Amino acid sequence: MSFQTVSDFEREIAKYFGSPYAVAVDSCTHGLELCLRYKNIKKLVVPKRTYISVPFLANKLNIELKWKDESWTDFYELGSTKILDAAVLWRYNSYISGTMMCLSFQYRKHLSLGRGGMILLDDPVAATELKKMSYDGRVPDVPWREQDISSFGYHYYMTPETAQLGLDRLPHAIESEPKKWTVTDWPDLTKMEIFK
Repeated sequence: MSFQTVSDFEREIAKYFGSPYAVAVDSCTHGLELCLRYKNIKKLVVPKRTYISVPFLANKLNIELKWKDESWTDFYELGSTKILDAAVLWRYNSYISGTMMCLSFQYRKHLSLGRGGMILLDDPVAATELKKMSYDGRVPDVPWREQDISSFGYHYYMTPETAQLGLDRLPHAIESEPKKWTVTDWPDLTKMEIFK
């Protein structure tokens, strides 16, 4: 198994969602983090009801955290960044042009791989840079000692084994009906001690 397997999985997910490019990562949260880093975002705006790892990114990246009241379905935008948390989205041809849309393949998601995520986007330069950032700053399938690494990397890549599992389970995911998530599936995070 090689990183060609990851490229194959990226291509199939991009085709299903209607996105020109896809970058596989080890989790949706890390996908969001890479997008925030790439765009050099200084303020993280998140709904009060979402998964807890998303607002934790503000502390990790040393940026301002702002809450918003939002009743969202399938995805939401982090402020006005064009970065979308689409962890629970599973819908054919649903990519939104001009965005970086982050998917999750965590064990409770429709395409359940235990772990993993994908960044969907239509910017070829950003796709190349995000791929390098996810993979320790290097280009996959070339030994790192043979590369002149030019960007910081974060060891957030998807393994070929996870990608193969994704390819194996993708046909069933496409044919089956996804769970309908509602905003009330998440607690109000602003009431948690960590955010007071």
